[in-house]
Amino acid sequence: MTPRQIVLRTLEFQSPPRIPRQLWLLPWAVNRYPKELAEIQARFPDDIVTSPPFYKEPLPTFGQEYSPGIFIDEWGCVFENRQAGVMGEVKEALVKDWKDWQKVRVPRERLSVDKAAVDAFCQGTDRFVLANTRVRPFELLQFIRTPENLFLDLAERPAELFQLLERIHAFYVEEMDLWAETEVDALVFCDDWGSQSSLMISPWLWREIFKPLYEEYVNIGHRYGKYVFMHSDGYIADILPDLVEIGVDALNCQLFCMDIEELGRRYGGKLTFWGEIDRQYLLPFGTPAEIEAAVKKVRHCLYRQGGVIAQCEFGVGAKPENIRAVFEAWESF
Repeated sequence: MTPRQIVLRTLEFQSPPRIPRQLWLLPWAVNRYPKELAEIQARFPDDIVTSPPFYKEPLPTFGQEYSPGIFIDEWGCVFENRQAGVMGEVKEALVKDWKDWQKVRVPRERLSVDKAAVDAFCQGTDRFVLANTRVRPFELLQFIRTPENLFLDLAERPAELFQLLERIHAFYVEEMDLWAETEVDALVFCDDWGSQSSLMISPWLWREIFKPLYEEYVNIGHRYGKYVFMHSDGYIADILPDLVEIGVDALNCQLFCMDIEELGRRYGGKLTFWGEIDRQYLLPFGTPAEIEAAVKKVRHCLYRQGGVIAQCEFGVGAKPENIRAVFEAWESF
């Protein structure tokens, strides 16, 4: 059975022969542990990959996203970075005054994807392929306004906020449609919604403003026969019923910020949990026994003849031996 077939059987809860794997990497880990990383990847190759974007037109960015200094993304947002191998932060709003909101330039270069090249990539691999979509309306609004300003905006609700969001969403719909026309297996969108213990905004506000956008992204994918994957950091238990309702197929979330047993009771068999193993404590500081116990807990609580992907992130502070232990534990089932 090919990696792609294993992932498909997982998503359909059809008893795959093993749990499919995916390792997420920050450049920090690539730079710090190249030898150890190569060994892990050779022993536990990914079953899920992301297509290169194959842009015909270069994105109008400046600097290096994961290098110290200034990086300007394709929307014009300015990130300041002090540590190699990780992403920086926006310190100053791109739109300081709402009268200037129409100056935000939509990066249509991202729609210059060579679809034939994407299809050739998909045809040339036996792995499950994710679209290289960069759809994240909530995070992009934070980059444009800064988080502090955006939270005030969401309370004060200026008309310009919704006009800007409408423009952003219309662009994302075009991006999703474009990638859905290729041979990728799944579309992807993301937004980090959780703090350590709660949503960053109230669930009712999330449902009013953002849920309809996400539902449209999911509907695009399903209309083209694609699966739809979503990522969010933090505690997001309050909106999980909504993500199931709109049809998200696979969710990458920080399980260990929530009650894993409760997640299994309520959502096991209703969507696939695309990882992960705790990267706040276990991957940097845990023992092999703790890693094994965590993997067993995830499997016991969430596996329903599928519905679980062995994903974790090799990021800042994580030990290579703990990353290896994660996949060893999954392989033992």
